[in-house]
Amino acid sequence: MSLISDLMSDSVRATGLSALMKGAGLVTRFIPIPQPTLLVGPGSSARLGQAIAGFGHSKILIVTDSIISKLGLLKGLTDALTEGGARFVVFDEITPDAPIPLIEKAIDFYKEHDCDAIVAFGGGSSMDASKAIAVSVANPGKSLRQLAGYLKGLRSPVKIYAVPTTAGTGSEVTVAAVISDPETHRKLVIVDPRMVPKMAALDPALMTGLPPAITAATGIDALTHAIEAFVGNWKTPYSDGMALSAVGLIFENLRTAYNDGKNLAAREKMALASTYAGFAFTRANVGYVHAIAHQFGGLYHTPHGLANAIMLPYVLRYSRPAITSKLAELAVRARVGRAEEPEDELAEKFLEAVEQLNRDLGIPTCLQALKEADIPELAKAACHEAHTGYPVPRYMTQEVCEGIIRQALPPQPAPAKAASTKPTPRKRKATA
Repeated sequence: MSLISDLMSDSVRATGLSALMKGAGLVTRFIPIPQPTLLVGPGSSARLGQAIAGFGHSKILIVTDSIISKLGLLKGLTDALTEGGARFVVFDEITPDAPIPLIEKAIDFYKEHDCDAIVAFGGGSSMDASKAIAVSVANPGKSLRQLAGYLKGLRSPVKIYAVPTTAGTGSEVTVAAVISDPETHRKLVIVDPRMVPKMAALDPALMTGLPPAITAATGIDALTHAIEAFVGNWKTPYSDGMALSAVGLIFENLRTAYNDGKNLAAREKMALASTYAGFAFTRANVGYVHAIAHQFGGLYHTPHGLANAIMLPYVLRYSRPAITSKLAELAVRARVGRAEEPEDELAEKFLEAVEQLNRDLGIPTCLQALKEADIPELAKAACHEAHTGYPVPRYMTQEVCEGIIRQALPPQPAPAKAASTKPTPRKRKATA
């Protein structure tokens, strides 16, 4: 089989992969994906606490990170839980790209305290860790590595509720959890529709203190979700509607949230955009931007949103021949062009608008950690991830993927000039 694959031309392989993924997309349309009840607006995290307190859980595990805990952002939720008579414990050790040993520690904490529900409170890492905990405690016979993949858990995960504190990952509505495997330096993805939280609070008051750089990276993360869902081959009318809404909200509000972090209206609209993008890519999936970003995260621990933001313009320009009409639609929704303009012009306007947005948000064009020697393996892993799981609109060979990743290499310092060996002429003394 491997020999046949090696002998196949790139065009034949791409055609076969495309047909296979389109077929898989037809199947995924019929998989039921639950949607959480959303509470939106300032103070919604406290309202979520009030609701959870009435559900009769014996004890709730709140999963978060130390910064959120120290900043007191849990107070609205925990005060509401206490007032409602609900018992809870807090595990606040989650780190970015939470590794397997840390999640295993949280699993032991959950069991030690006899919990029966989880509140994921924080960014994507806290929510992904919560989902992994929920699946693992319900399926004790399997390790986290064995649970990676699609529907590997026999029993339904324990109930999860979510309070996102960044507007980017959309994890509060998605079916996947991405965790880090420190042994292989790769990301593992656990996929199970039953992991979708039952309720989620989109509380913009929790996001007003986010630093501009995090606001930027997470905002472009949401934009990447929306764009890749819209241009891929699993798109549906529902995912298209959610993706277009997200793109419009992001172009209208991300610069404001970046420049004026206290603007509650912009923060709330960005939170909605992130959730809409989450709805879109949960149904329509993502593409090469994510496939490459996951490799950067696994090897270099690059924040996921930043990795997406760096690679998005490069991948979109490669994909353009296959998605011109879709890019044109995105341009109109982003209000960077008018519907009556030619598609080619609109497509170029959207690509330029994405690049300009990155510049306005201080997103770099290169990844400082990236090394030339790592590129072949990064490309190989990215292509494998994309070709076995994502409905990409235009396929890459490994060589092409390497070239695209190479565009993100940091500029090399100019070689120092060698000292001249030519003797310096001695000045003649002036004569009287």
